[in-house]
Amino acid sequence: MITFLDGVLAESLPGRLTIDVNGVGYEVLVPLSTSDGIPAAGAKVKLLTHFHVREQEQALYGFRTSAERDLFRLLIDRVSGIGPKLGLAVLSGMSVDEFKGAVVGGDIAALAKINGLGKKTAERIVLELKDKVGVTAAWEAASEGGGASGKAGAVNDAVLALISLGFKQAEALKAVQKIADSQGGEPEADELIRTALRGMK
Repeated sequence: MITFLDGVLAESLPGRLTIDVNGVGYEVLVPLSTSDGIPAAGAKVKLLTHFHVREQEQALYGFRTSAERDLFRLLIDRVSGIGPKLGLAVLSGMSVDEFKGAVVGGDIAALAKINGLGKKTAERIVLELKDKVGVTAAWEAASEGGGASGKAGAVNDAVLALISLGFKQAEALKAVQKIADSQGGEPEADELIRTALRGMK
């Protein structure tokens, strides 16, 4: 799996970038939130990536932040009827925090305004993220706590990342909380994720 690309931006088009990594050009599909903040051609860039393989197609998707990539993976893996194209549309239509707020608040109208979604798909996103995945509980906790900061924020980010990788919320929360409690202080989300993955295999 290709986890990230670190190279030089060779070409930039809306929703599509070409990254030159040591003489090899990688075409990366990106949401508008990523392409809008990208520097001019010739500049060094680093993108987090998701490599998606289907029967007749292989595509590389790129993101500026881990929060964007986690949400993309959550949508395409855990919500029926959502593929990479709609996943990019969601990230192009609103920020990660705006999306979380809309799902937690059940704001179907806001989600339905995203190009390509529609009311039925928006309803399915809210329903399945609440019922099948249960990630809204973690989002609500983060919101009530004033956002992702400190130990609670690191635990929340780690749990959401594990959910996006296919783990159930209950087992992810239990594993991450146990690790955070044993470490003390303010742990880093990345370290919590790595340690949890080693223990959950």
